[in-house]
Amino acid sequence: MITKIIPEEKIIAVLKLINKAKNIVIVSHKRPDGDAIGSSLGLYHFLATKGKDVSVILPDAIPGYMYALPSADGIVFYDNQMTKAQELINRCDLLFCLDFNTLDRIGKLSASVNESKAKKILMDHHLHHDEFCDVIISHPEVSSASELVFRLICRMGYFADMTLESAQCICAGMMTDTGGLAYNANSPEVYAIMEELIKKGVDKDALYRKLFNNYSENRMRLMGYMLYEKMKIYPEYHTAILTLSYNEMLKFNYKPGDSEGFVNIPLSIDHVFCSIFIKEEKECMKLSFRSQGDFDVNKMANELFGGGGHKNASGADYKGTMADALKIVEDALPKYI
Repeated sequence: MITKIIPEEKIIAVLKLINKAKNIVIVSHKRPDGDAIGSSLGLYHFLATKGKDVSVILPDAIPGYMYALPSADGIVFYDNQMTKAQELINRCDLLFCLDFNTLDRIGKLSASVNESKAKKILMDHHLHHDEFCDVIISHPEVSSASELVFRLICRMGYFADMTLESAQCICAGMMTDTGGLAYNANSPEVYAIMEELIKKGVDKDALYRKLFNNYSENRMRLMGYMLYEKMKIYPEYHTAILTLSYNEMLKFNYKPGDSEGFVNIPLSIDHVFCSIFIKEEKECMKLSFRSQGDFDVNKMANELFGGGGHKNASGADYKGTMADALKIVEDALPKYI
């Protein structure tokens, strides 16, 4: 049984806004991951069946393997389609904000969203959301924003109308945000939802292969380099730290998404319960935190870098050097582990 965690008054409020709207825009966070893309496209396909003019706008590019999802090639990217994105936002009368809790998570897209006169709906599963939307559906206890999209569609009474395309995107978002159901997936309801998606015709095994076994040769070589040259183990703290510079990525013809999942790999090592990946990007250092069991990396990410996420999976940005970011983490390990 799938419980009704979203309050009824919010279901009614969202349904009224959808019925009233003609032009709808869906936005999600910068450096979009599988859940950002899956939830956005899952909702996109549902709203399209209701006769709405719908667009998905993301701050920047998506990983190549995510083009396996239906209509991924129709996403508008703000960083190189700014004029088109702005026009869509200007004429929309409803904005869905998916898989982010604060406007700074959508980068340069934040000003356009904040200034929009459209009604706004937030659907997110991260802690500590800001109050920038008219309707807020925030449930950190669920696996993903994609799960929330599924729950919303069902609660509005439209499960029978859910298309295979919508189901595929929701399934992809749930799988990628749980590492193929390897973490943040201990609730029986996650599997109840997956069962319903499979009943819709989703080939879960084929989708898994497209999402997790569809990488380039360059990614495989980068992974080998990372593990052999750039992984440092701190046995006294049961921790592994990976680092990757911008120049190192260039050597392997890096494409968006090529380092996806790297942070999880050290958790396969016996007695490693915390893994931290520090990657240099153009504007900042991107830190990813993963853990097993009761260790709360969300607390570490938040206290050290103002980041956030979940107990076993969190992230943060740091506007400083790689060396400084690494030193902050190393100095903090005795306190946290």
